Amino acid sequence: MDISEVSKRSGLPASTLRYYEERGLIASVGRQGLRRRFDPGVLEQLALVSLGQAAGFSLEEISQMFSAERQPNIDRTMLATKAEQLDSMIRRLRAMRDGLRHAAECPAPSHMQCPSFQRLLKAAADGTLGPQTLRQRKVPAAKAVSGPETSGSAQGDR
Repeated sequence: MDISEVSKRSGLPASTLRYYEERGLIASVGRQGLRRRFDPGVLEQLALVSLGQAAGFSLEEISQMFSAERQPNIDRTMLATKAEQLDSMIRRLRAMRDGLRHAAECPAPSHMQCPSFQRLLKAAADGTLGPQTLRQRKVPAAKAVSGPETSGSAQGDR
C-alpha cells in the first residue's frame, strides 16, 4: 500500500510516516513513482508505536522494541520499569489532585494561611513534591468551627 493509504488508515500524516521511517521505526518496501510503498504489516507496527507513546515511551525506547526485521521484540524488564515509573507518576498526580481539592475547599481565609498549602508550596520550591507532602490531618467536625478552643488562624490544619 502506498504512503497515502497508510496515512489514511493509520490517521497519521505522511510527514510522520516519513519521520518514523527515518528513525527506523517502520520501513518502506520500495517506491511506485515518487510514493513510498509499505507492507500491510506496517499498520500493526504503527499501532505498537502509538501504544508505546501512550504509555510514555520515547521513540528511541520504542525503536528498541523492534528486531532488525521490524518484528516486535519487547524487553519485559523495560515494560516493568516503565510500569514502576507510571506508578510513581500516578502517586504524584494523585497528591497534586488532593492538594488542589484541598486548596479549593480549605476554610482558611487565605491559601497562604493554610498549613497544608504552605507544605505544598515548600515542597514545590524544594523539588520534593510527592504524596507525603500533602498528608493532611483531619480536623474533627466540632473543632472545625472557630471558637475559643481553636487558634482561629486557619481553623485547624485540614
